[in-house]
Amino acid sequence: MRQRRERILVIDDSPEAREVISRNLTAEGFQVLSAPGVPEAVQILDSDSLDLVITDLKMPKVGGIELIKHVRARSSDIGIIMVTGYASIESAVSAVKEGAEHYLAKPFTDSELLTAVRDVLEKVRFRRSGHGDNQTASVRSHGLVGESAAMRAVYEVMDKAASISATVLVTGESGTGKELVARGIHYGGTRAQAPFVPINCGGIPEGLLESELFGHVRGAYTGATETRAGFFQTADGGTLFLDEISETSLAMQVKLLRVLQDKEIRMVGGTQQMNVDVRIIAATNKDLLDLVRRQLFREDLYFRINVINMEVPPLRDRDDDILLLAQHFVDKYSNELGREPPRFSDRVLEVLRSYHWPGNVRELENVIHRLVVMSEGAAVDVAELPSVMRFSVQHGVGRHLTLSQVEAEHACSVLASVDGNKTKAAEILGIDRKTLREILKRDVARSEQ
Repeated sequence: MRQRRERILVIDDSPEAREVISRNLTAEGFQVLSAPGVPEAVQILDSDSLDLVITDLKMPKVGGIELIKHVRARSSDIGIIMVTGYASIESAVSAVKEGAEHYLAKPFTDSELLTAVRDVLEKVRFRRSGHGDNQTASVRSHGLVGESAAMRAVYEVMDKAASISATVLVTGESGTGKELVARGIHYGGTRAQAPFVPINCGGIPEGLLESELFGHVRGAYTGATETRAGFFQTADGGTLFLDEISETSLAMQVKLLRVLQDKEIRMVGGTQQMNVDVRIIAATNKDLLDLVRRQLFREDLYFRINVINMEVPPLRDRDDDILLLAQHFVDKYSNELGREPPRFSDRVLEVLRSYHWPGNVRELENVIHRLVVMSEGAAVDVAELPSVMRFSVQHGVGRHLTLSQVEAEHACSVLASVDGNKTKAAEILGIDRKTLREILKRDVARSEQ
């Protein structure tokens, strides 16, 4: 969470307008100052540290445009919103040209005001973090970044889960950061000094998974030339993270259930039971209850691992975090390359916020990494973004498409976001590779007609 409340200055010659705006913003947790005109506002600007200025356009003696010029001459990092009861294209263009970042025509709703304030403040945080002022960025342990309501809910459950040793089921789409959540739970709890052992259940062949989990004794099978401990022994006293647990077979699920119930394992080829003290955190991007209904996942194991459940939200539901995450990755990869972080234009920031991010945080990290590596100057503009992002933002609204066309376009977008990796794209889409190939084949056939 932020270390301090953001400070907003409201300037309007109407006491009623100042009161309404101030009351609404104070209720949202902001620290609000107000002034009846430009001279009073200038005094506050010269003596206080501010994050955002909301100014009326037409005021006695000195108007809002002159105030915008003064603010911009003083600082490029303070956000500015222009409000007016005399809306026109000319006044909007003039306000934006002088440095305003948002324009609201009176009367506006509370929702419109708060949306504009949050959008501009997010840009302010992004710009300031580029200058090394990171006090507003919420960067949790082990790479978790975010201060949105959705992520604060995740942090709250993480804190509760860290204080006990119950099993945890972490759900969410691919690329949302489920392993980071698991690491945060482990290292925030009493087992932090013991090992955290991550396992991708879908990445180990079925025939080897039992040996990898429980270990094997010498001679247990052809090639077992020595006794070797498994992941459960390695994680003794700590946490075992079973990623994509939905990929395990029913036979393996029975063995996992027995371990969870008895706290004992038996090595492949062995005869002795061994006690283990391991906390289990499981994760999946699939609907386990649906798999239970289809008899593809054991119901008893589902209830055993689902003592504490948390869903990591997709990036499209974390609008307030997108620019914080982007700056985090900009700093990370700029430091790795030993170069100054590039500046993103406001148009790029708008695209980052508007894009639907099918690959979630993993896709955002990939895009930012590429931009940092490929940027040759100090600034990054829209032309340097991946074509799929430019196309999605420019053409994604207001078109009348068939359901099949929407399906194909989304599949192509996801495929492009993972650099053409069909296996990963199919995983994100929740379909198999064959279905993905059929969708792409239909799209090619339609485009050739």
